[in-house]
Amino acid sequence: MDNPLTPVRALVVDDEPDLADVLTRVLRLEGWETESAATGAAAIATAQRLVPDIVVLDVMLPDITGLDVLRELRLINPRVCVLFLTARDSVSDRIAGITAGGDDYVTKPFSLEEVVARLRGLVRRAGVGGQELAAGLSVGDLVMDEESREVWRGGEPVALTATEFELLRYLLRNPRRVLSKGQILDRVWNYDFGGDAHVVELYISYLRKKIDKGRPPMIHTVRGVGYLLKASETPARSTG
Repeated sequence: MDNPLTPVRALVVDDEPDLADVLTRVLRLEGWETESAATGAAAIATAQRLVPDIVVLDVMLPDITGLDVLRELRLINPRVCVLFLTARDSVSDRIAGITAGGDDYVTKPFSLEEVVARLRGLVRRAGVGGQELAAGLSVGDLVMDEESREVWRGGEPVALTATEFELLRYLLRNPRRVLSKGQILDRVWNYDFGGDAHVVELYISYLRKKIDKGRPPMIHTVRGVGYLLKASETPARSTG
C-alpha cells in the first residue's frame, strides 16, 4: 500500500482564513488533493469542479449555512464524507448536523490530530482513494498497523515511543518522497511548536537505531533538503 490508487480529494470550507490554511496544509501533507473555500457559494462551485471525496465543513458560513451546503454536496457526490466543524456545542446542533447527513462532528477548538484521525477513519470506511485496502502501511519489509500501533521490520516487532510512531507514520505515508525538516515539524509536532529542526534530527536518529540498525538502511538523508524513506536494496549475491 505504498500509494493509493488515486489521491483522496478533500475540500475545507471555513471562513476563518488561518484555520482553513492550517487544515488545508495538513491534509495536503497526508497526500490528499486539497482545496479550500470561505463561503458556501464558493464551496459549491469548488465541489462541482473538484468532486470531493471528503469535506471539512463549518456550520456557520457568511452566506448560507453548512447544512444547506451539505445538501448541494450530496447532489454532486452522494457518497461524499462530511465532517462538520463548528463553535456550537449544543446537542440540538449536533443532531441537526448528523440528521442532515453529516458523517461526524467536531467542535472548536479542536486538535489537528483528532480531526485528521477522524477524517482518516471516514475515508477508510468509505473506501475512497484505495485506502479501504487496509488500516496498515508498508514499505519493503517495514510494516505498520495504524490501529494497533504496532510496527515490524523483517517480521520482527519494533517498539516505538508515541512521537517516533508519528514520525515513522508520516515517512511511511510519503514513501520515496523527500520531506524537509519544516514539513516534518509541521506534521509530527504541533503547529505551535517552538523548537527548531534539531528535534527532527534527534528523532530521525532514534528511528534509525530501531529501524535500520543491523539491516540495510531505509531512512536516508538528502543533504541540504531533508529525509527520504524507501525500501532497502538487497545486495546482489556473488555468483563467482
